[in-house]
Amino acid sequence: MVEEEQEEQEAPKRKELSDADLFRQSEVAADYIEGLLDILDADGDIDELVSGGRPIVEVVGTKLQSLIGPRGATLEALQELTRLAVFKQTGEPSRLLLDVGGYRDQRRKELGALAKNAVEKVRQHGESVRLEPMSAFERKCVHDVVNASEGVESESEGVEPNRRIVVRPV
Repeated sequence: MVEEEQEEQEAPKRKELSDADLFRQSEVAADYIEGLLDILDADGDIDELVSGGRPIVEVVGTKLQSLIGPRGATLEALQELTRLAVFKQTGEPSRLLLDVGGYRDQRRKELGALAKNAVEKVRQHGESVRLEPMSAFERKCVHDVVNASEGVESESEGVEPNRRIVVRPV
């Protein structure tokens, strides 16, 4: 089952937020990130937007690798801290997506290629393929590609931080 579908079934129904509410969340998040960049004496331009019904903050600049960390681990942690800052100020849970240095776009492309490769292996050999453990963002990217492919399906298994995707024939 795709991560977001599972979240919707398990979590209580959230209040529908307007684009203005979502943009307000991105502004709060941008202020939080700007404060962090000041503390770290790091340079970066911050863009705030709303896309696909969720607030997004993008940090663009050079020498931002320390905010991404190995395999995006620092970025994931920073995103969670930023979501907490938004919740503290607005009182609403946030599905904020934070990107630094275009990392998520690049990772999305890599994961798309990984997913297509897994789909081809399943089609060729007719056997399930288990992928390496991934973050929720990474799993969502893979599920999206697999769900758009004929003759295969995907499912997440395991427990964080070792949750992974299995791609199998239908």
